[in-house]
Amino acid sequence: MTETVPHPLPRSAAGVERAAARASRDGSTASAPRRPLTSRGWVTLIGGALLPVLILAAWQVTTALGVFTIAQLPSPALVWQAGLDLFASGLLGQYAAISTQRVLIGFAVGAALGIALGALVGLSRSADVLFAPTLGAIRAVPSLAWVPLLILWLKIGEESKLTLIAIGAFFPVYTTVSAALRHVDRQLVEAGRAFGLSGVRLFTAVQLPAVIPSVVSGLRLALAQSWLFLVAAELIASSMGLGFLLIDSQNNGRIDRILLAIILLAVLGKLTDAAVGVFERWANRKWA
Repeated sequence: MTETVPHPLPRSAAGVERAAARASRDGSTASAPRRPLTSRGWVTLIGGALLPVLILAAWQVTTALGVFTIAQLPSPALVWQAGLDLFASGLLGQYAAISTQRVLIGFAVGAALGIALGALVGLSRSADVLFAPTLGAIRAVPSLAWVPLLILWLKIGEESKLTLIAIGAFFPVYTTVSAALRHVDRQLVEAGRAFGLSGVRLFTAVQLPAVIPSVVSGLRLALAQSWLFLVAAELIASSMGLGFLLIDSQNNGRIDRILLAIILLAVLGKLTDAAVGVFERWANRKWA
């Protein structure tokens, strides 16, 4: 009686399997999408700096050719010198710091209230009926209309300025959060309730992460509004800050300092917006 012994896998077959596995891996790697050129850091940096450089070059050329007089448009060198003079006197850093502080405090207060009330209106039909019409009407009030009232109520001090900035930051966050929460997937909410979540826990664990992109968009709009409302406050009732620098330079005919203040507001606004962008990436990794 002959016993049948199972033959081991031939070496050639094993080699074929290994080659097939390598080919599969190589094929999947080759078919993977390449990273777009515009997503690379150095391309983003150079591309973002291209337009400001072109604007600066056009500014320099027009002033050098005498297209504009110094009273109309000072050269970049004169604006730079004005900045150096203010920096040497200690006023430039002081004005920039106090304006940034006002924006950050007012933005934090307004955004927090906007998230809280936006969540209430977005999640509760009763709150929507009660608050939405009135808040929609108040949102239409121009920023300068609040200034006389706040000065009468809170006097010329930090409280009136911070309150005005908080008003400016509140409405973009409130509007985006309330609108986004109304459109959260109902099945997602029901799944959260099935796991025993309700109330604040359901909001923080399910509903808020679902609207993170909308919340960040609202925060960015609120930050831009905060800078706008800051200038409105400092133009009328202030003795310090970049808004005060604007109105003081206008009264003294210093066009170079006006341009300097505008450039500083643009730079500071972009830096704070970039900080919100960092928060957006962190929030997306954590929740979205």
